[in-house]
Amino acid sequence: MFYDLLVHVDLPDESRFVMALGNINNYLAALNGEPCTVVLLANGGAARFLARKDNAQTEAIEKLAQAGVSFRVCANAMKKIPITKEDLLPCVEVVPAGVVEIVRLQREDFAYIKP
Repeated sequence: MFYDLLVHVDLPDESRFVMALGNINNYLAALNGEPCTVVLLANGGAARFLARKDNAQTEAIEKLAQAGVSFRVCANAMKKIPITKEDLLPCVEVVPAGVVEIVRLQREDFAYIKP
């Protein structure tokens, strides 16, 4: 059975971003070591939550990254905010277009949730 998960966050609402991190923690705990790939994709206003500056969630993000969670951010959203690659936490990967990444992962059978 496949347990790959895409968590999508797009609103500049920190409580939703925190909920997404909690969903990921709960998901990994419930799988109890089952192999899985988990991706958090931030686009829109939520891209700012993967930046270094004034980020109250840095520790939680880094802990999940160490557990194998992939953090990705939309380059288009970064331009609008604006933030640069250098502004991001080191564990964050930039993708050209968040919407395309969502479609790509869903075609690879990732389950999709949006807290």
